[in-house]
Amino acid sequence: MFVSSLLAIAAVLVMGVISPGPSFIYVARNAVSRSRLHGLVTALGTGAGAALFSVLAMAGLQKVLTAIPEMFIGLKVAGGAYLIWLAYKIARGASQPLDMTAGNMAAGNSLLKTFRDGLFTQLSNPKTAVVFASIFTALLPKHIPVAFYYIVPLMSFVIDAGWYSLVALLLSSEKPRQTYLRLKSRIDLISATVMGLLGARLIVTSLHK
Repeated sequence: MFVSSLLAIAAVLVMGVISPGPSFIYVARNAVSRSRLHGLVTALGTGAGAALFSVLAMAGLQKVLTAIPEMFIGLKVAGGAYLIWLAYKIARGASQPLDMTAGNMAAGNSLLKTFRDGLFTQLSNPKTAVVFASIFTALLPKHIPVAFYYIVPLMSFVIDAGWYSLVALLLSSEKPRQTYLRLKSRIDLISATVMGLLGARLIVTSLHK
């Protein structure tokens, strides 16, 4: 029974992580525009966010958000604002030429910030937290074994970080990188627009409920 619960949760998480969202956009952009290492570190950040969401979900996040709807509204507004800020940063640099050598030389100094941005991008979407909570409420056994508090967060991290690491590896190869360099301004503006719209949607939907 316990194994079947874990397999069911893993299957749902896999289906969820492969659907594009803010995390996909940010991992892909870092992998293509900065370096493969930056893409992989961003993936580790999103994986850490998924693990944190899983811990919160098992701790009863859904009950808290249901009991205090204002908290959910606040999370949506904060998450939307963060996505809009990221969109602004991307758009601001869209017209600036990319110095790949300088970027690679500075890679070691910015990896911690890259990890942090990946983590915050994952955490900026409170709907993900609700999805985790709903999945776990439906699929976890009534009496959660102590081992699950270690296994499920690790599983969530591996699935999320594993998928986005694959994305980073594929998009940081030479052909995608050269395509990005050729179309940098357009791609950055499209990424910023999508990220900004996702952030604005979070804020608007929170204020209409």
